[in-house]
Amino acid sequence: MNVGKTIAGLRAAAGLSQQTLAERLSVSRELVSKWENGMRTPDYPTVERIAETFSVPADRILDKNDLVFRELSECVDESARISEGELIAALNAFLRSLNRQTAGVFLMRYYDLKTTAEIAAAHRMGENHVRSVLSKTRKKLKRYIEENLR
Repeated sequence: MNVGKTIAGLRAAAGLSQQTLAERLSVSRELVSKWENGMRTPDYPTVERIAETFSVPADRILDKNDLVFRELSECVDESARISEGELIAALNAFLRSLNRQTAGVFLMRYYDLKTTAEIAAAHRMGENHVRSVLSKTRKKLKRYIEENLR
C-alpha cells in the first residue's frame, strides 16, 4: 500500500490543495508534500485524522500492522536466512534481556500495536521518550540478531 499516493488521491478527489489539507490537520504544507512523495510516513494518530478528514477508514490509508512492522524490518537483514523459529527464539531471549519497562514499551508497540501516545500514557512518560526507547531497543535488537543468528 502506497501511503503517499493514497493521501494524494484522497486529497485530489476532495478537491483540496496540499495547503488546505495541511491547515485542516494543523501541519505544514511541506509535511503533506513529504507524505505524498514518500519521504515521510505519518504516524498512526495522524493517519486517523487524515481518514476522518476524508470520511474513510484509516486502514484504507495505512494498515496499522504495516506501520509497526516497517519499523521492525530494520532489525533483520533481508538477505539473512533466518527461520521463523530461530527468529522467535531470538526475540524471546532478547526480550528477557531487557529491563521490565523497556520490554513493556517494546511489547505494547509491536505486540499490542499501541501508538506512542498510548504507550506514553500507560508508562507515564513523554512521547519523545517512548520514541527514543523504541529506537534504541530496535538498534539493540538488530545487534542481538546479528550477533546470535549469524
